[in-house]
Amino acid sequence: MSQAKKLFDRPTPSISNREGYKAYNRSVEEEYIQLLMTNTFANTFYADSNQLIAEARSMHEMMLELDAEFMARALVFARNEGFMRMQPLFGLALLSKARPDLFAAVFDRVVRIPSDLADFLTILRGMGRGQGGRAVKRQVNRFLAGVSEYWALKYNGRGRGFSLGDVIATAHPKPQNEQQRQLYRYLCGQNADLTGFPQLQALEQLKQAKTDEERLQQIRAGKLPYETVTSTLQPSRRVWIELMQQMPAFALLRHLNALHRQGVFNGTGTHKARKLKTQHIDYIRSRLHDIEALRKAKILPFRFARAYREMELPELRDILAEAVELSFNNLPSMPGRTAIFLDISGSMSGEYLQTGSIFALALYKKTSGNSLFWTFDTLVQDACPSHNESIMKQAERIHARGGTDTGAPVRELIRQKYKVDQIIMITDEQQNTGSPFYRELQTYRHSVNRDAKAFIIDIAPYRSAMTPPEDLNTFYVYGWSDTVLSFIAQASRGFGGMVKTVQQIELEADSL
Repeated sequence: MSQAKKLFDRPTPSISNREGYKAYNRSVEEEYIQLLMTNTFANTFYADSNQLIAEARSMHEMMLELDAEFMARALVFARNEGFMRMQPLFGLALLSKARPDLFAAVFDRVVRIPSDLADFLTILRGMGRGQGGRAVKRQVNRFLAGVSEYWALKYNGRGRGFSLGDVIATAHPKPQNEQQRQLYRYLCGQNADLTGFPQLQALEQLKQAKTDEERLQQIRAGKLPYETVTSTLQPSRRVWIELMQQMPAFALLRHLNALHRQGVFNGTGTHKARKLKTQHIDYIRSRLHDIEALRKAKILPFRFARAYREMELPELRDILAEAVELSFNNLPSMPGRTAIFLDISGSMSGEYLQTGSIFALALYKKTSGNSLFWTFDTLVQDACPSHNESIMKQAERIHARGGTDTGAPVRELIRQKYKVDQIIMITDEQQNTGSPFYRELQTYRHSVNRDAKAFIIDIAPYRSAMTPPEDLNTFYVYGWSDTVLSFIAQASRGFGGMVKTVQQIELEADSL
């Protein structure tokens, strides 16, 4: 078969999208990764949470029947590379009953921290499975054997249905030594000897403290984490300042508004107050502009953007805007010339568009000018991006409007005979008017660049696609994480997409 015939052999669209427009099925493996990476059980533009939960369970059960090993690998991938929690935990609960061997092989890579365990057990209880059976109890006991004093401080709250004490009381793990036995007793609310636990001793003293001086003394002596302090008492301004100094970068970002509300950055009045404000703001800048620390903390640029939108203090907004730029510095560069298309139709309004705008602008800057950035609904518009203006300020000017014609930006490329090596489209894929994307993409490859690759960054959980799986030069990337650009960069150099990456994840042989 000739190349030209291959280019214009158009597979028949097999399904309809949420707008009733013709679309394609991708492979079951891709649909499953999409579910794990984009579906958070929250309402979306085209589906409410009940519908998404039903669809999610159906997809998990389908994958479990077709390829349980791929499912296990995908759960690990979504939890560790996509930083997703609820869908991987939901899938793990189903896996525990159908394939206890695979469940054991991946449990500790999906249930990473006590809050994961609490949510996992809550899901099991919601399924009517009680404690989950022998296979679950075995893994829970293994997990509890690793409970540390720090975990006891940080994760024994009761906001998730199960505290660590609840889990211990339910699972009845056997202590490995006397110190662990005392730790279990403490977590269960029983009298315990805390001689070997200086932080827990400091916490108990903190509960009895009457003055800020006494509280600060115990916080410092026990190096008590901020979660423990804020769940034990209502911190004063002095206590918040102390906590600010010891928070990890991600916690600092999450608590910026709380610090602001408590007057930590209040510089009105005396010269001393203004000086303290400057010192505190400089401290925030030094922490949130530390590129290596940002890389290790794996703080996504979109987290900074969310904090930016919520912050009122101009000095902190400037720091957050710059942090968005810096957080992309560790991402890989893109080879060749790139066309970036951002869907700004009505269904993209809100979080989708805000995140997509930031990603598109950051990607444009990452290409060092070797790209174009257009927005589209039913019309196409040059976003006129700037390399000098901040990403956040440019993103604020992008607004949702109108319907969706995913073919429109590709038609404009064809009209201009603009040759690019890769097309990157950020969309929820809900075409509702105009010429379909895949038809225009085939025309572009035939008339302008037959080797052009296409990357669809699909940020919604809808099970429909604009291109068929037979098109090996089109890659799907699902959800938002700092791995998105890495996948695009690798695929543009000839590596596989997300499915291949998941297939390469190793399972623990001794558990199978």
